[in-house]
Amino acid sequence: MLDVNDKAPDIKLEDENGKEVSLKDFKGKTVVLYFYPRADTPGCTKEACEFRDTYKQMQKTGAVLLGASPDTPKAQKKFQEKFHLPFTLLADADKKLCNAFGVIQEKNMYGKKVMGVARTTFIIGPDGKIRHVFHKVKPEGHSEEVLGYLKQAA
Repeated sequence: MLDVNDKAPDIKLEDENGKEVSLKDFKGKTVVLYFYPRADTPGCTKEACEFRDTYKQMQKTGAVLLGASPDTPKAQKKFQEKFHLPFTLLADADKKLCNAFGVIQEKNMYGKKVMGVARTTFIIGPDGKIRHVFHKVKPEGHSEEVLGYLKQAA
């Protein structure tokens, strides 16, 4: 998994509208990149809606918020519209970005070991280097945690 001071990989992905996006598009800005397992599932919905509710405050810090999961652009669009999410959702169906950041990990799903996306958030500095990593994120209260970090770092 990538860690603080590592250079964030620059991978082109489609967003919820099928438009190509890459991290270098945000050079000079702080980027909050949060990985979630699957669009429109209970934990992911809770996390996304909390980010939606703190989004304006996050923007005031100058940060850009991006969500990423191994979903298709169509699934991301549906998720975004259903919950009125005002930020970009990256479609990583082939898990290129997830693998590059090292968030595909062994998880315990109802007693079975499976490989899946570990809920993780990366704060990427204006220079493209990782400034902070939130590991094993709990959906509830996470957006406030990120906002607190951004305000303190500003």
